[in-house]
Formats: sequence, structure tokens, C-alpha cells
Amino acid sequence: MSITQISRFTERCVSIAQRVTGERDESAAPKGGGGFADYALVSLHCLRIYLDTSYRMTIDLLKEMTQITGEIGFDEADLPAPSTLCKAFDRIEMSVCRVLLRQSAQLHDLSEHAAIDATFYERDRASRHHCQRTNYRVQTLKVTKLVDTATQAVLDLHCSTTLEGSDADLCEQIARRNAGDLRSLAADKGYDKQQLRDRLRELDIRPLIKYRIFVPYDHAHNARIDEDRYAQRSMTETVNSAVKRSLGYAVRARSWYREFREIALMCVVYNIKRAVKQ
Repeated sequence: MSITQISRFTERCVSIAQRVTGERDESAAPKGGGGFADYALVSLHCLRIYLDTSYRMTIDLLKEMTQITGEIGFDEADLPAPSTLCKAFDRIEMSVCRVLLRQSAQLHDLSEHAAIDATFYERDRASRHHCQRTNYRVQTLKVTKLVDTATQAVLDLHCSTTLEGSDADLCEQIARRNAGDLRSLAADKGYDKQQLRDRLRELDIRPLIKYRIFVPYDHAHNARIDEDRYAQRSMTETVNSAVKRSLGYAVRARSWYREFREIALMCVVYNIKRAVKQ
């Protein structure tokens, strides 16, 4: 990974973070008291995920990369302590992460055709002692991603530590958040539910969901589905694989709300990386 690549990523990341937080004219570091600007902290967390390093290692690396710290708005002496950066992660609301994700997706030429599917991330970074002390029993996170089929950008996501609830109900919730931006939504037979299809049509979204075969006329329903569009649902599997290969299959955070934010920022980083390459 070259400095040029990191620099291009940082430039896009800072621009998006400033737009979301509304701090275009704010100083990144406190002068005469006060705290660090939110956009600067968000950018540092995205860089941490991009570099796949710990809080301490991220700050140590940035002290050696003056060009990168300058693009965020820091001097070497202004960088926050690793503990400050860690605590700042708790103050990033999930709603802010969703807006960051949406803004990062806008870097791509979106097609209004999307697909949805779920994958799992490991929570195995925590030590056995920590797991026993905090009753940390759930070992995986279920993450449902909405992906633009043309650009492979992640549009939205939902995270859960449980397997409760219907995938179809979850799909409807995500579709409602993105109503107006989608013309079609593809999903596999795990999302086969007539109520979901009806709700998507009410939102002016064409459902591309194959029927499970129970009676002969289910074949007729499936025959009317646009096969080319439906085949693009595999893009979700491609995206899930790409995110895990480049950014990791496990989360570093130890509490569920931190893990949800980390997954969201991983998708932000993935979107920006793709935009920079293109």
C-alpha cells in the first residue's frame, strides 16, 4: 500500500466526514482548549480500519506520515492519544455511520438496482478471560447488506447479535430506509414472503425474489422474473467476500454497539477504496 493510495483515500474520507458533520471550516485539533473536531476523529477511525491496525499503531504510523496527517488537518504534535481516539469511538452515533455510508456510496454512479443478503463476522478477537468476565457468549455477528448491483457499492446495512426475526421483515425495514432510490431489489429464496413483495411494490420497488416451489403455478411466477436482474443478486456475495478479504472477517471491538459501528465504517472504507481505484 503506497503513500499515494493512502493519501487519495484520506482526501476522500476527510471530505465526506466534513460534509456529514458540517465542520468544513473547523480546525481538526483544539487550539486554546476544546476537543478534536468530529470529522477528524471519524477520519482517523476510517484510517485505522483501512490500515488494519490498533489505536496505538495507527497514531504511531501517522506520526511518520506527515503528508497524511496534514490532509486531515493535524500537525504531528496535535495527534490525539490512542486512549482519546478509543473513547471517541463511543461518541460516533450509528445514525452518523449510516449517513457516512450513504455519502460514500454516492461516490459511485448508482444504478437504482440493488440486491440484499446476509453474512457473518467473527467476534473472536476478544480474549477468553474477557469473554468469561463479561458473559460474552455470542461468537458471530449477522450483517445484512444492501448492495448496488452495478457498482458493488454498499448502500445500507443492518447488524444483529441474534438470529431472531424474519429475513423478509428485515429486508422490508432496509428497503423503507432507501425507498425512492431503488427501482428493483433482488434477493434469494430465503426472502420468499408475499407480504414483502407487496410492501416493496407499495414503495415502487420491483421485487426480484424467486418463489419456493410448493404448487405448480410457482413455476409461472418465477418465469416472469427478469433473469438478468435476478442473477445480479450474486453481487452481494462478491461484496461480502471482498470486504472480508481486504478488511478482515472479524471485528476488533468487544461490545456489540462498538462492533455495529465498526462494521458500518468497514463498509464506508470499502466504498471509498473502490471509488479511489476507479
